[in-house]
Amino acid sequence: MRREIAEIPEAAARLLEGSAKELAETGLHLKRAAPRFVTTVARGSSDHAASFLKYAIELTAGLPVASIGPSISSIYGAKLKLADSACLAISQSGKSPDIVAMAEGARSGGALTIALTNTAGSPLAVASDHAIDILAGAEKSVAATKTFVNSAVAGLAVLGHWTGDDQLLDALKALPGHFAKAVDCDWMGIADSLTDGNSLFILGRGPSFAIANEAALKFKETCAMHAESYSAAEVMHGPLALVRPGFPVLALAARDASEPSIAEAADGLAERGAAIHITSALAKKAKMLPHVATGHPLTDPLMLIASFYGFVEAFARHRGLNPDSPPNLRKVTETI
Repeated sequence: MRREIAEIPEAAARLLEGSAKELAETGLHLKRAAPRFVTTVARGSSDHAASFLKYAIELTAGLPVASIGPSISSIYGAKLKLADSACLAISQSGKSPDIVAMAEGARSGGALTIALTNTAGSPLAVASDHAIDILAGAEKSVAATKTFVNSAVAGLAVLGHWTGDDQLLDALKALPGHFAKAVDCDWMGIADSLTDGNSLFILGRGPSFAIANEAALKFKETCAMHAESYSAAEVMHGPLALVRPGFPVLALAARDASEPSIAEAADGLAERGAAIHITSALAKKAKMLPHVATGHPLTDPLMLIASFYGFVEAFARHRGLNPDSPPNLRKVTETI
């Protein structure tokens, strides 16, 4: 896992160069097709990448995006009416039967289907109108890292070509250099607040909420810790009842319009005694973590997960665990 985290900058550069033609062609096809809405199909870390892209598409293309449960096709056999839409399916292996079935169902229902997969020629790639090889390279650790990042980067590149967003496309070109700095950020200062408990909150908002979802999964996978992700707005309602003095919270704030509200929520939790760390200089009472700014609100959140991956791998080993081989898990899970 440590080696694969270190490969993130190289993997992103390889994707942007090696799949450049297909990324551009897919974006231009979307521009011509002018879909009225978008659906996504994915599970696990891939679904978190889909959630990230949901926010990016809604903020940039102005279209609503909805997640479809793969069981709609694989178990229930329902036929969805998806004319004038696009469907984005994400899978590292590209061969989970339920993901493939839903992609096939979306295509037969009239959707323009796009697959993001790390396995060229996989069943999912064959089932889709466009198949983009995310070129992350072999990923042996059970916990996905560089494949999550490259799935998100690939989606942003397609979006940039689709909407003609030159600022986003330019920001993507600079990502490998930013990732190289992000993976070196030291977040082990969080560790002291995690020693006495076995649960924590991870907060985000907008695109960084999708990043919080991914971070919470990685805590469960690698550190045998229960972590729940919440919107920085939602946590101030029911979940607030669980916050006691010393309760650990990680707030993932990117440099976008949500940053002030996340900082405000973080300070509110700090006032209630929470042991809270945040990736923002706007908070007055929460402890600031080192973070990398990219200059673009849609690429900024990806720096947060790159830094988090380095931390969670180190923290798992700090707890005497092997993050490369978590109990009860395997790399490829094929669900029906």
